[in-house]
Amino acid sequence: MKFRPCIDIHSGKVKQIIGSTLNDKAQGLITNFESDLAPSWYAKLYKKDQLSGGHVIMLGAGNEEAAIDALKAYPGGLQIGGGINPDNAAEFIDSGASHVVVTSFVFKDGIVHWDNLKKISKVTGKKRLVLDLSCTKNNGLYVIVTDRWQKMTSVSLCSQLFEKMSGFCDEFLIHATDFEGKKEGIDEELVSLLADLSPIQATYAGGVRSIDDLEKIKMAGRGKIDVTIGSALDLFGGSLEYKKIVEWHRREQKLPD
Repeated sequence: MKFRPCIDIHSGKVKQIIGSTLNDKAQGLITNFESDLAPSWYAKLYKKDQLSGGHVIMLGAGNEEAAIDALKAYPGGLQIGGGINPDNAAEFIDSGASHVVVTSFVFKDGIVHWDNLKKISKVTGKKRLVLDLSCTKNNGLYVIVTDRWQKMTSVSLCSQLFEKMSGFCDEFLIHATDFEGKKEGIDEELVSLLADLSPIQATYAGGVRSIDDLEKIKMAGRGKIDVTIGSALDLFGGSLEYKKIVEWHRREQKLPD
């Protein structure tokens, strides 16, 4: 189990936003934190601490330059998502992204567009593609949401979906959107489900607030599910010490001090 760092960029700034409040009209937006430091500063920190597989997420248009600066600061160490499609994926990979993270291009009009998945996978190759299956719980099922988590699809997490999609991508990224940014604890049921369903690497995000939560993810995910943390970290205005998370990660990976 690994800790995956993150850099969320909104209006060119590193921010932590409660994702379910993000919309096109910018009304009701709840921002937990905004940094005066450049995205590249965070990328250099993650590089120094040997944290790989984190992700840069562009929250809306106009964040491309800031995101590329971060990628260039840590070549091969970060993934990138937010508005990725076959026309721009190669540019981000050429700028240093290890993978591109895709949601809305594949999930449109409430369904999976398998032709679009094949198109983006052809451009990136399986080993460079991450599919974002962020979800909300609805009527007992975990349903995928798109377009900055504003639109619910008709697609729920199930073994058939994971099995088929894993043929096109290298990893899955799953935000528990009902928990994301709230620092109120994790969705253990979802973590356990991911461990059961995913035949490839999956990373969970949402609600982590303590080392105890990391241990809960480790138990529920049987050590198979990686984790990312945002608003709870002191890097982003929270109380959870980044240094302690790095130490925990290094112990889990059995890395030397």
